[in-house]
Amino acid sequence: MVQIKSPEQIAKMREAGLVVAAIHAATREAAVPGATTRDLDQVARKVLAEHDAKPNFLGYGGFPATICTSVNEVVVHGIPSDDVVLKDGDVISIDCGAIIDGWHGDAAFTAFVGSGHAPELIELSRVTEESMWAGIAAMKQGNRLADISRAIETYIRRQPKPGGGKYGIIEDYGGHGIGTEMHMDPHLLNYVDRRRGKGPKLVPGFCLAIEPMVSLGTPRTEVLEDDWTVVTTDGTWSSHWEHSVALTEQGPLVLTAPDGGEAKLAEMGIQAAPDPLG
Repeated sequence: MVQIKSPEQIAKMREAGLVVAAIHAATREAAVPGATTRDLDQVARKVLAEHDAKPNFLGYGGFPATICTSVNEVVVHGIPSDDVVLKDGDVISIDCGAIIDGWHGDAAFTAFVGSGHAPELIELSRVTEESMWAGIAAMKQGNRLADISRAIETYIRRQPKPGGGKYGIIEDYGGHGIGTEMHMDPHLLNYVDRRRGKGPKLVPGFCLAIEPMVSLGTPRTEVLEDDWTVVTTDGTWSSHWEHSVALTEQGPLVLTAPDGGEAKLAEMGIQAAPDPLG
């Protein structure tokens, strides 16, 4: 069952989304050479406390930290640690969430640590982020869930990969519904699988976490012995971008973007829904 939210509930999710945006800003600034991923987790905990919000990652299925810190070939679910020290040239994806009055926000971004990154890494992150926005643009009344998957996959497949070959669209992980829980129905693939059909029709009150994960090589992953850390099977580096989005009568509202997605959607010829928090 897909949970449909009222305008009042979407407003509460927007509150949670803005806390996630604040965590992003703080951890992006803190992701510098010499910092540990545990340091970034402590930054996130401080932001949550300042906003009187709860973490939705900590304790989820036994996860031991507030945020996921996935470095280089780690795709998702990297556990913050004192042993992982960021180095100049690293790429890190930070995934985090927040709960306000029982309503969840969830988003991720990829950041470059220091300088000197290869052009193919910069392009990888750009392609992943832009494919997310292509998916967000497809979140409109009358479309179906598979239309979002198609928009993400089509954008990625049309981008030339520096050095040739194809980008790997991660197969085992994808987006999801979000609301009174962090992970809810429906599961959102980042590619089209015709065996799954078109999926449910998108209607106002539909809320999704849209999150493409893309590698420079394989679409396949494996989980390390800690039962959390997901890496590419060929060791190629990856990127992860995510926003939580609500579909309203007035269009999409990007709950975890500081401006509600207004500027980026305007570039795409789409008017974002008014921010319920003003």
